[in-house]
Amino acid sequence: MGIYVFEATELDKKFLSEHLSGDDLHFISDPLSTLEQIAAFAEDVEVLSVFVHSHVSASIIESLPNLKLIATRSTGFDHINVPVCESKGIVVSNVPTYGENTVAEHCFALILALSRNVHKAYIRTTAGDFSLDGLRGFDLKGKTIGIVGTGHIGLHAIRIAKGFGMTVLAYDLAPSRMAAEVLGYEYTTLDDLLGRSDIISLHAPLTKDTYHLIGEATVEKIKRGALLINTARGGLVDTQTLLRALDEGILGGAGLDVIEGENVFSEEKQLLRNPQANLDQLRQAVLNNALLRRSDLVITPHMAFDSKEAVERILTTTEENIVSFRAGEPKNKVHT
Repeated sequence: MGIYVFEATELDKKFLSEHLSGDDLHFISDPLSTLEQIAAFAEDVEVLSVFVHSHVSASIIESLPNLKLIATRSTGFDHINVPVCESKGIVVSNVPTYGENTVAEHCFALILALSRNVHKAYIRTTAGDFSLDGLRGFDLKGKTIGIVGTGHIGLHAIRIAKGFGMTVLAYDLAPSRMAAEVLGYEYTTLDDLLGRSDIISLHAPLTKDTYHLIGEATVEKIKRGALLINTARGGLVDTQTLLRALDEGILGGAGLDVIEGENVFSEEKQLLRNPQANLDQLRQAVLNNALLRRSDLVITPHMAFDSKEAVERILTTTEENIVSFRAGEPKNKVHT
């Protein structure tokens, strides 16, 4: 099959070339976002494999007449127009379980960086300053953490939190009462969770209902001085509201592995030189740069998934998704 892999790393190339050696493989390091990127080989694409920075729009799907499978190398699939795929009989598969513990561990890396001012201390000591002024942190033991979304990753985060001796509140549209009983946490409403939590950690998918989950409608309900952690999707948090919450002390800090419009960072130079750039893109660029200048934020570049073990699981599952589709038994479909 003609397999085109976007956002391909050297490891992607090595692994997939070894395990899909009988296929016609093509590797492109850039994310897929425009029709121009695929125009030259559109009729050859039978399988498309992308990661989270690609945007597989309806127009891109319509331009690929022989496309049969989109195998995203991620759990989330909001970067793919799934309804259009479904209407055209194109299978979309994902990697549902590669990084439960991996992302949860990174979540706590962000929490600990903020709670013990590790990021500030690092910058200070690299300048030769070993004073402790302004670096006093706080214990996690005895604090309350609110977990928004109790899927695989959220449950791992809960297990870690319990290991620190934290009280855990949770919010989910489909609560697991058995898990709550076994792990010892409490389901509650979103408003109650926001109002009682010292740390709020987001582990929900991005949908039309969760878009700007932390925004103007909810920010005033947050316990004053709480920390916000987002290792899920950038669109869960309204950037402008986040900046206001930090300025006004509603939030005491934030740890972000994902940011709304995070692709703007990598495309910023091109964006600013492009006379066709729209106001929303330019506004997002300004807001994102405002985040980078803050000492009450810890930002990482969408790397929560990126451990050696997790990447191996991603590639293994992606290979299995392609092989099983070819055998007529698709695995890990994200639609009916």
